[in-house]
Amino acid sequence: MSTKMRTADTRERILTAACEAIAEIGFEKIRMRMVAERAGVSTALLHYHFDTREKLFTEAMTHSFANTATDVERDAETAPAAVILARIVRNLLPTDPELHQDWRLWQELWVRALRDEATRAYAVDLYAQLHTWVADAVRRGIASGEFTPTDVDDLCTLVLSLSDGYGIRLMLRDPTVTLDGALTAIWRQVSAALGLPDGMPME
Repeated sequence: MSTKMRTADTRERILTAACEAIAEIGFEKIRMRMVAERAGVSTALLHYHFDTREKLFTEAMTHSFANTATDVERDAETAPAAVILARIVRNLLPTDPELHQDWRLWQELWVRALRDEATRAYAVDLYAQLHTWVADAVRRGIASGEFTPTDVDDLCTLVLSLSDGYGIRLMLRDPTVTLDGALTAIWRQVSAALGLPDGMPME
């Protein structure tokens, strides 16, 4: 394995370990040593890649989002636009253990953003990336003629807002909110805006 590949592998292990640790015990309680032990690297090597906890946290958030986006967009050039958009909607909610972990990271981000200006700016930037992610899928569908033209930015803001609202209730295990109900409610707005059938498309 080349030096470049070893470095990339080490960063991957560190970021994966950081995501797990932050989700399990919260950012305020983690120590760099904990992450290093979980990743199987020395504390010195961890500090070589990430010199502060704050930098590690923001990189972990970016890593988490990038992995989700890559998986969802794996066949974006060939799959129907509605299928890609439905995947995105599902991935905006805690629909599986990995996304449940991602949601814990987002909740940590929200808390820190309320008290730290740099984190607030970073959170706003991440939301802009999410907005673009949804918007690109909608615009592809409009361009291909699969979707009825609509105000893309308004729809994206609505989808993200609904996802946040339902996602929080699901994370709280609110008995009045179910995952299927949340997906149905969000897709109802999407389908109405884009001229799609009410049923959410499957793979």
